[in-house]
Amino acid sequence: MPISKEILQNAYDNAYDFKILKDYSEPKIYDAKGDLNKRWYVYYSYRNPITKKLERQTPIYAGVNNYKTLKERKEAAKNLRDAISKILKNGFNPYSDLLEDKKDYSIKECISLVFDLKKATLSEKSYSDFKSRINRFTKWLFSNTGLTEDNSIHFISKKIVITYLNQVLEESSSRNRNNTRICLSMFYGALEDNEIVKANFVSKINVLKTSPERNKTYSKKQEAAIFEKLEHDLILKLFVQFISYNFLRPIEVIRLKIKDINLEEKKVFVRAKNKIDKVKIIPDILIQELPNLNNLDQEHYLFTPKAIGGQWTARETNKRDYFSKRFNDVIKKPLNLGKDYGLYSFRHTYITKLYNELVKDATPFEAKSKLMLITGHTTMTALEKYLRDIDAALPEDYSDLIK
Repeated sequence: MPISKEILQNAYDNAYDFKILKDYSEPKIYDAKGDLNKRWYVYYSYRNPITKKLERQTPIYAGVNNYKTLKERKEAAKNLRDAISKILKNGFNPYSDLLEDKKDYSIKECISLVFDLKKATLSEKSYSDFKSRINRFTKWLFSNTGLTEDNSIHFISKKIVITYLNQVLEESSSRNRNNTRICLSMFYGALEDNEIVKANFVSKINVLKTSPERNKTYSKKQEAAIFEKLEHDLILKLFVQFISYNFLRPIEVIRLKIKDINLEEKKVFVRAKNKIDKVKIIPDILIQELPNLNNLDQEHYLFTPKAIGGQWTARETNKRDYFSKRFNDVIKKPLNLGKDYGLYSFRHTYITKLYNELVKDATPFEAKSKLMLITGHTTMTALEKYLRDIDAALPEDYSDLIK
């Protein structure tokens, strides 16, 4: 059916009422108002296939600023602008890689893939924290952005991630915000490694300064009061003594099994996730506190909630949290100890004691060299930083120097 004159005329008359959605803006020249000392370039915008908005693309210089006279530079800039215009008309799309990738992987698929990868490479504790933080992010994502798990992974922008991190900061702390950023960067790093996304944009998001948090060392008075109360909970007392006398971390004590205690050779085998097991001596002061372990199953854990030696199927982090809560209920609350004190404080307290005893008969370097063998620090630098952090080395009274 032929187009009538009336229809054609109406279409022509109203042509300017139709707004055709173009994919790009015509390239333009930035000439710094003719200033040859500034950089000239050609710029244009292209419609992002995800946001559907025109977005300014990276400026193009292409040697324009090598021309030193106004006439030459104007001509070079014009030629560059015309060349870019021709390329765009011929179908160039700066988002072609994005368009190709986004068809293949949904948010759900990416989460599943990365979780499988990280579960195989991270420790149980690290993986649990990683998974928890990613799940909290995706829960927020689907509740606040309108996205679903079936949307392309490319729909998640840097701005969205920054918005979420800002919310984490407002609701908790800069430390928690930074830890969340690390996990999201790990997530996008895995996607980049597997060529699902072009770049890990989270790694470019800034890290905020944080105030370091640490457990304080106990005073002699506090220590005496604690051990007096521990006489009423001998399992918790022995747990604390492994931290205090063997300088183990609470998570390392949790991992101990009966087979790890060799009383004949006075050795304990400390298992560290993703690392070679460490062997440490058991000092006599700790051996004297140990019950008879001869008739216990070698595969049983040394510490359980109700007995020394037994089965305990909970996760390591849950086991550690159990003893932290037990210490809180039995010791911290009754003695009114603040949040700066905990199980880790015993390690700080006894390393400080040991260092101050060693340094009485040796130089600081000799004392630290001996201390390294006992604490398990792998480098002198790491030990020195640790001693500074816990204020292990304090000066003598200097009153006579400032009279």
